Amino acid sequence: MSSVQPFSPQALIELALKRGVLKFGEFTLKSGRISPYFFNAGLLNDGEALSLLASGYADKLMNCESVSVIFGPAYKGIPFVAATASALWQQHGVNVPWGFNRKEAKDHGEGGMLVGADVKGQRVWIIDDVITAGTAIREVVDILQAAGATIAGVLVALDRQEKGQGELSAIQEVEKQLNIPVHALITMQDLMDYLKKNNRSDDLAKMQDYREKYGV
Repeated sequence: MSSVQPFSPQALIELALKRGVLKFGEFTLKSGRISPYFFNAGLLNDGEALSLLASGYADKLMNCESVSVIFGPAYKGIPFVAATASALWQQHGVNVPWGFNRKEAKDHGEGGMLVGADVKGQRVWIIDDVITAGTAIREVVDILQAAGATIAGVLVALDRQEKGQGELSAIQEVEKQLNIPVHALITMQDLMDYLKKNNRSDDLAKMQDYREKYGV
């Protein structure tokens, strides 16, 4: 049985490349922008990959304030938040309740949109993969606030560090509009540092060009 390597941005980048989660090339985003890289956290779909990601989330949460409940937006955020709760306990001895939302309200059994930990009166950290436009995060924030929760912050795997609709990035817009911190495990700058360290000059040049156009 192999143990999970300690989390570092480089470890996550290397594993993401190995799994095809992170690809360099030419990709058309929903926004219409031609991006020199693509990150699909849904492909972190085995035990090793999920454990490394959860270890990073757990490490980051240990340096955050008011972690009373952690929450994963449906659907990608559900395995992330479950694994993170487990990592917090196994690696840090911290027992944090976790929950998630359904896409549609359930009208039988316990009913409603929320599953898991009771969020009423709690300060909740939301855990997700990326914030692209911020729409999905705002929807989850509305659901949580309607249930009586206070949003403590958001934790994502990747910060693309690029402009949203205006001059701010999607993450900066969320921080400003909701007045909450948003932290990331890796950033576009981490990806560029990795390319530089590994002498991938062509990919690095494309990343630099893209950042000059769209970066914040």
